[in-house]
Amino acid sequence: MTEPAATGHVDCAGDDVRARVAVTRSLPEGPSRRLARHARVEVWRGEGPAPEAWLRAACAGAVGLLATPADRVGEDLLVTCPTLRVVSNLAVGTDNVDVAALTRRGVRLGNTPGVLTAATADLAFALVLAASRRLVEARDAVLEGKWTTWDPGFMLGLELAGATIGILGAGRIGMAVARRALAFDMRVLAWSRRGRPADGTGVEGVEMVAMDRLLRESDVVSIHVALDASTVHLVGAPQLALMKPTAVLVNTARGAVVDQQALLEALVSGRLAAAGLDVTEREPIDPSDPLVHLPNCIVLPHIGSATVATRTAMAELAVDNLLAGIAGKRLPSCVNPELDSI
Repeated sequence: MTEPAATGHVDCAGDDVRARVAVTRSLPEGPSRRLARHARVEVWRGEGPAPEAWLRAACAGAVGLLATPADRVGEDLLVTCPTLRVVSNLAVGTDNVDVAALTRRGVRLGNTPGVLTAATADLAFALVLAASRRLVEARDAVLEGKWTTWDPGFMLGLELAGATIGILGAGRIGMAVARRALAFDMRVLAWSRRGRPADGTGVEGVEMVAMDRLLRESDVVSIHVALDASTVHLVGAPQLALMKPTAVLVNTARGAVVDQQALLEALVSGRLAAAGLDVTEREPIDPSDPLVHLPNCIVLPHIGSATVATRTAMAELAVDNLLAGIAGKRLPSCVNPELDSI
């Protein structure tokens, strides 16, 4: 089956009584087919995020919206689509959605936790390895002809065995990174706002500590907190100043958790050895941003969950949430459960 064009509906016969939904990105074939069997679907297929005008038009009269982290869903959109019952976000994080505005209007919000834990943890640890062992810098040295002989002092990096990793955010993904770090014979410290791992995620061998201690003692700091008002610039100049000058910072959570200007200054000045980022404060980051061009900073285009299996599983759960919402059933994963009382 072929998906509909960007501006058209699926099988929109005049007497079609299926609920109307908007989807801001093409989905994998399986979830897409399943959604089309149960709803009239309008899909944005253009380049980049769905334009605001398209989103307003597509959501007018729709009962459901399947959005991505690139889409802003707030009061200005909601006032134009009073029939909306459910928003399904193709992500764990919901910082692109005004949850309070949805809740005030009785619109349920679904997300996709759990299914992307392993893929995101793998990517985080890939950045730990790449930044610690200077892999991108070493590859560039080969391309630039700087590899002229074997030199005992060339491209020295951080050895992970015996080193300490500090994990900011002891939820599913943070603890999955902890398990990977333990397999590399690392000492693991962790911090969370609640002072303990999220329920059911605890890992033997992880020591929960205060944030200041974690920053001072860690050779690698990996960030795994959700973005909200309390975590914007959670890691800024004061926190970076606590870290070892030989330390590595990895962020696969959300860009705004780190003060990007403070990070740039720390990397340039030598106050921090290296960083690996899958997220930035503004996405996509400007290719001319100096952070992108630092030899000791790896910047990736937000690919933490980018495996075939994980993106398919995310889409399946997002469709489950959307279909449950338009049917008036309990969402498999609901962000505002006070509305999900059926």
